[in-house]
Amino acid sequence: MYGRTHDRRALRAAVGLTGAFFFVELVSGWLTNSLALLSDAVHMFTDVAALSLGWFALWMAARPPTESKTYGYYRAEILAALVNGLALCLAVLWIAHEAYGRFQAPAAVASGAMTAVAAAGLLVNIACAWLLAPRRGASLNVRAAFLHVLADLLGSVGAMVAGAVMWFTGWYAADALAAWFIAALVLISAWGLIREAVDILMEAVPGHIDLDRLRSALESVPGTNRVHDLHVWTLTTGQYALSAHAVIDSGVDGERILADMRQLLATRFDVDHVTIQLECANPCEPESVHV
Repeated sequence: MYGRTHDRRALRAAVGLTGAFFFVELVSGWLTNSLALLSDAVHMFTDVAALSLGWFALWMAARPPTESKTYGYYRAEILAALVNGLALCLAVLWIAHEAYGRFQAPAAVASGAMTAVAAAGLLVNIACAWLLAPRRGASLNVRAAFLHVLADLLGSVGAMVAGAVMWFTGWYAADALAAWFIAALVLISAWGLIREAVDILMEAVPGHIDLDRLRSALESVPGTNRVHDLHVWTLTTGQYALSAHAVIDSGVDGERILADMRQLLATRFDVDHVTIQLECANPCEPESVHV
């Protein structure tokens, strides 16, 4: 319980810091005429989206299921992630188009102010990284948010480098190059978000699970003959479900087999939502047992 509370507090604090500085960078980019700062603001928005989704997921996961929504509201996070990913791809197209125009005809940029704002952004990202630093038992949401913040650190560094180059050389095309670099980081984050959301909505096997290895592990439980009709999918970030039919030997203790399988799935594969139907290998009349 403490772990979940700590994760929610860390995400809430990171959302506040990142969200506030997103607006600072957006306004500063407009005032300094820096496309790199505007691009980094968009990149910081990806962090706000990722952090908010993680916070939202932890909050929603605590809500009880209803008669009409027996799994609760887990998939709301996934739908929001898909919409955010698509919106970010459109933003990348705008950044790339503007950067091309700026590279062809570089515009003057207030490079000193731009570098100062980018440096402040770097400090904000360092603070967020400290808040979200992975610890024992941290949720997958927090670990994913930590990686987003690390990527944004690179964006802030890129904007600082571009500002310094323009300050010392007057080569304003560096602003467009930094914008392209940051746009690439945004695209990588957005594409990962879209791919994961689509995989979850299509109920694909979670990336950390090898289905053949999982099947073999279940079949290695003493008294198990074979496992078929095996399905594993993601309910939401960090929440996995499994259903399967297990053919067992006659005369074995079905309850013990189910308990062993459940413990194995939870400890080795991080799967807690489990439904397994037992079937008898030889002609008999076993009772169907579910977990």
